[in-house]
Amino acid sequence: MELVTDALQTTVAELPDSRVRVRVQVPPTEVERCLEHKAQQLGRELKLPGFRRGKVPPALVIQRVGREAVLDQAVRDSLAGWYAQAIQGSGIVPVGDPKLDLDDLPPEGGELEFSIEIGVLPTAQLGDYDGLEVPRREPAIEEQQIEREIDSVRERLAKLETAERAAAEGDFVVIDYVGSLPAPVADDDEEQEPRLEPFAGGEGRDQLIELGGGNLIPGFEEALVGASAGEDRQVQLTFPDDYPNEELAGKHATFAVTVKEVKLKQLPDVDEDLAIDVGFDSVQELREDIRARLIDADQARVDAEYREAALDAAVAQATVPVTPELVKARAREMWERMLHSLSHRGITREAYLQITGREEAEVLAETEADAEQALRREAVLTAIVAAEQITPSEQQLLEALEPTAEREGVEPDKLLGDLRSNGRLEELREDLAARMAVELLAERAKPISVAQAQAREQLWTPGQDAEHQQAVAGGAGSAPAKLWTPTEERSAS
Repeated sequence: MELVTDALQTTVAELPDSRVRVRVQVPPTEVERCLEHKAQQLGRELKLPGFRRGKVPPALVIQRVGREAVLDQAVRDSLAGWYAQAIQGSGIVPVGDPKLDLDDLPPEGGELEFSIEIGVLPTAQLGDYDGLEVPRREPAIEEQQIEREIDSVRERLAKLETAERAAAEGDFVVIDYVGSLPAPVADDDEEQEPRLEPFAGGEGRDQLIELGGGNLIPGFEEALVGASAGEDRQVQLTFPDDYPNEELAGKHATFAVTVKEVKLKQLPDVDEDLAIDVGFDSVQELREDIRARLIDADQARVDAEYREAALDAAVAQATVPVTPELVKARAREMWERMLHSLSHRGITREAYLQITGREEAEVLAETEADAEQALRREAVLTAIVAAEQITPSEQQLLEALEPTAEREGVEPDKLLGDLRSNGRLEELREDLAARMAVELLAERAKPISVAQAQAREQLWTPGQDAEHQQAVAGGAGSAPAKLWTPTEERSAS
């Protein structure tokens, strides 16, 4: 299959095991444009007699540095963009890391060629996906959930009152503190008593801390349990090895602490005054509002579960040739995406593995089941979008962008224009088409109760002998596919 994009020509050849080879040809005009651009960049740093800094002409840069050397750097800078353009232009959905093979650099006026070998999303052979029976539970909440919400309201309205006693866990204390580290000892003063020197950022005044809150370094809060107002204490502890401030990580420190007040948290009673404080006339009215909000939240979960169940029912009816190599590649992608998300919260790969006590290989192995199902779902949705000819309209794209536009304080049509100019509009269109396909499956599915689904599941279980299966199924030739049921089953109230 041969395709031509704005600047590149691509030819896609299918390989075994859901892999393809994309042959990419970069035209001479694009090659020369990148060469010129790189020469201009180098010219800004090059110093030549007779030219001001940054004013060396590109042609002279190429002459002095060498065309092949400049072109080599230009290709390296441009390859990622060409790769993305080729993948998008060829219409494939890549899975895993590519194997890239670059041909020799072309002579002047020649085109550059390279090839990409990569795994792709397999093609699903759809089964029946109209009118599938899908379990759907009714939204329900428990009284304990309401009580937890009431407790949260009480926590928000709690007051701190001075306690005339020693501090206990759960109390708050107001303290002044100064932290110190051992001062360096000179080589000829080994017998000298170690001195303590305050360290930067180690001093605080009128600090309110909760004993047992777990907000300070280990050992600090525990050392103040039993202290009374006016008492001075010396707290000795060690900063954790993974403490954010590397200058303090793993260091032994001494804190001189003065306890100024001990405060007890007083929770308000659950009465009319509490209800009025949060905008209701009575406790009953407050409870009913909480109940309604919890029901609404659970209804949203029920809808999401049902959509997922409808998709998985369609997946169970389809045939998707997923190879172990694709599964491992998708598992790796999912792991890397999670690490990227964790990095925004300051959690590194090493820190996550240390916290969870696992090796990376274990995490990847545990992710493979989800990765395989994700590939099957994506393949089925892609096939349904094609079969149903789902194409989001301009208005639907704008509606999909409304939540993001509202958060960013811009108009949806501006966001749409930005996506179009950045070449990311097709990504949004494909994502929305997949969501529309899920909605279509849910709309056409036939909801049944969780109890019905479980009863039908019990009609056949793996491991039963063939005679028993046939007797239970009434002589049916094949066992029914296992139905998906919500992970948190609840009975209707």
